[in-house]
Formats: sequence, C-alpha cells, structure tokens
Amino acid sequence: MNAQAIALTAFQGGEADTGTTKVKTMNTSETKAQTATTPSTTASPKARAVPLLQDRARREKTALILKTLLLPLLTFSVIIAAWSYIHIHVAPEFPAPSETWKHAKIVLADPFYENGPNDLGIGWQLLNSLARVGAGFGLAALVGIPLGFMMGMSDNMQRAFAPLIQILKPVSPLAWLPIGLLLFKAVDPSAIFVIFITCIWPMIINTATGVKAIPRDYMNVAAVLKLGRLELVRRVLFPAALPYVVTGMRLSLGIAWMVIVAAEMLTGGVGIGFWLWDEWNNLNVSSIIVAIGVIGGVGIVLDLMMGYMQNRLDYSKR
Repeated sequence: MNAQAIALTAFQGGEADTGTTKVKTMNTSETKAQTATTPSTTASPKARAVPLLQDRARREKTALILKTLLLPLLTFSVIIAAWSYIHIHVAPEFPAPSETWKHAKIVLADPFYENGPNDLGIGWQLLNSLARVGAGFGLAALVGIPLGFMMGMSDNMQRAFAPLIQILKPVSPLAWLPIGLLLFKAVDPSAIFVIFITCIWPMIINTATGVKAIPRDYMNVAAVLKLGRLELVRRVLFPAALPYVVTGMRLSLGIAWMVIVAAEMLTGGVGIGFWLWDEWNNLNVSSIIVAIGVIGGVGIVLDLMMGYMQNRLDYSKR
C-alpha cells in the first residue's frame, strides 16, 4: 500500500473516532439534562418527613379552629333549645329567645338616655356600678397589698394578722352591708365598703404568699448589696412577687363584680343591680335576661383586662 492510501485510511478512521466521541458526548449531556429535570426518588427520610409534618400541623390547626367555633355554638344551641322548651311547655310567661333578642336591641340601642333621676339607661347603671367597684377595689389595693408585703416579710406580722384574716375571710360580703349602712348611713359608701371587704382578703393572702415564695438567693444578694428595707421592697420583693399580687387583684375584681350586683339589689339607688331588681318589680323578665347577659359580658371584659396585665407583668412568661 502506497503512502497516499495509508493517509486516506488514517483520515477515515479519525473521522469515525471523532463521530463516536461526539455521539458519546451528546448522550452524556442528555443524561445529565434528564437527571437534572427528573426529581430524585432517593430523597432522605428526613426530607420526606418535613412535608408530612407540615401537612399534619395544618390539619391539627384547622381542627382546633373548628372545635373552638363549633363547640361553643353547640353549647349555645342546646341552651336556646332548652330555653324555647321552657317557654312553650313549662312557663309560657317566660319570654322566648326571639322576644328577648328584640327587647335587647331596644335596650341597647340607647343605653345612655335620661328621663329623670329614677329612669336612666343601662349604660348609666353600669357606669355607676363600675365606679363603686373601682373605688372599693382601689382602697383594698392601697391597704391589702402593703399589709401582704408586711406579712410576707415578718413572721410576727403573720402571726398577728393570720387568725383575724382566717376568721373574716369566709364571711359573706353581704353580711357586711348592714354594718356599712349603720356606719355611713348612705348607699354609695356602704356599697364601696362591701367591695373593700370583698377585695382585700385575696390581695393580702396572695401578696404574702408571693413574698414568701421569693427564692432565698434573692435575699442573700440583697444582703450582700446592703439594701435598705425600702430598696429591698422596690428592687427585689415587689418585682418578684408581682405575679402573685396581680393574681390576687384579678380574683378580687371578679368577686367584687359579683358582689356589687347583689349589694345594689338590696340597697337600691342607681346601679345595674338596682336596675335588674326594678325590672323584676315591673315583671319585665326580658330586661332581667338582658341585664344578666350584660353583667356577664362586662365581667368577661374585666377578667380579660386583668389577665392581659398579669401576662405582661409576669416575668416568667416573657
């Protein structure tokens, strides 16, 4: 074979090799592209578990929302059904739910009307009751919280006041109403006095308990820093015992709101309790049911306010 034939054969072999290499390169590129666009079927168990946990969390959250909405609706539906049954089969003079709802819209449409001193809207009645509760509650805080701190800090103060508190605490608040009328000879001071007696015991007891529950290390640090008694109260005792103090105030306010209604029913004058009793004397049962609903709603608002304050001031929840 001459040199020209050998060169031609080598050239054709090189082209064949180059074509094979190009085909292999194209196949490799296509494989990589398919691998990039095809989702991996060999993902780790942890990666597969994340979507499942997220889906489970969503389902649990949805179920919780449905329970929160549907269960109270179910409860109220049962109450309204029983109410309707009582109206139809037991006491026809008892107003039906629809009748009470219509009357509630009339009463609440103008809660601050004034037709003389003996005919005020339900809004004015509520404000008068809240003012009495606020005055008695504030006086109880001014007396009960400092006394609770003294009892928590001093064993002698604890021994001196604990028996008196244990005797007076179980007494019904309304038992103090005749004493208040005898001492003050007026409705407003007597009602405030009853609220004061009602509120003071939970404040004293919870404050003293909070002071006694303060860790001993806090007191040791205060002793090392040589803090005076006022500085000790301001910097150590009061911040540490504050959750207990607010808890006592929350309990006191809830009890006071219950007591003021009963006290006003007995004393008369102006207030939501008096308004409720006056409507009973007029045989207006729909107004009584409306008053009960309003009293419950205001009580919920007061408790939510104190609960918010408690959460804000409780350092353990921050």
